[in-house]
Amino acid sequence: MAGHIVATGAGRALMERRTDPYHEFVLGLTRKERPRVLFLPTATGDDPAYIVSFYETYTADRCDPFHLRLFTRTVTDLRAFVLSMDLITVGGGNTANMLDVWRRQGLDVILREAWENGAVLTGGSAGALCWFQGGTTDSFGLPYQVLADGLGFLEGSVCPHYDGEDSRRPVYRDALHSGALPGGYGIDDLVGIYFHGTEFVGAFSSSPAASALRVDVVDGMIAETRLPVQLLGSGSSAGGRAPST
Repeated sequence: MAGHIVATGAGRALMERRTDPYHEFVLGLTRKERPRVLFLPTATGDDPAYIVSFYETYTADRCDPFHLRLFTRTVTDLRAFVLSMDLITVGGGNTANMLDVWRRQGLDVILREAWENGAVLTGGSAGALCWFQGGTTDSFGLPYQVLADGLGFLEGSVCPHYDGEDSRRPVYRDALHSGALPGGYGIDDLVGIYFHGTEFVGAFSSSPAASALRVDVVDGMIAETRLPVQLLGSGSSAGGRAPST
């Protein structure tokens, strides 16, 4: 049973938008009346304030929320715990360090199993980049660099913060042009791109000004193709129904 992946441009900033329709959308994808939701704050070193922010957004009246610390881990059976979740949301932060910790503890393998069993995986910034083959990152400080060893659940690459960090876009375009990264997606902070299994379904946002682009190299030149972005909050996509394409 194929699961879902929803990748957004922003991580923490979107988490702190408590009433953003994105949260209801990903909860709805689980098709559960009371989904079990897991937050992975690994990319910020399990920052307590980020964990609090998660519980303030994914409140107990809409789901059963949990978090998983890996730097001070108390969960013994990691596989059983993660596989019991319907929705797994990954916070922003340092993508490279997060992936190293996940791989050291075997969480990368468990996340793939959860997804293949039908779980919804989501997140922004680092929580978006991790699902692809690679993308642009500030994990090593500035200037932005290429990270080419993502989990690879989804083919291609992604550049989050496409509208929020001006110097990230040219680094991404140069990486595609040189072949350091495969073609992929540029997504603004408030945009989500939604995949059912590995199939791209569509892009959505709560902001009418936000955009998402497919970015490829065509005949030696960078080609950016604007994707239709469906507005959440007042349309039929709210409540977990897939955006129309």
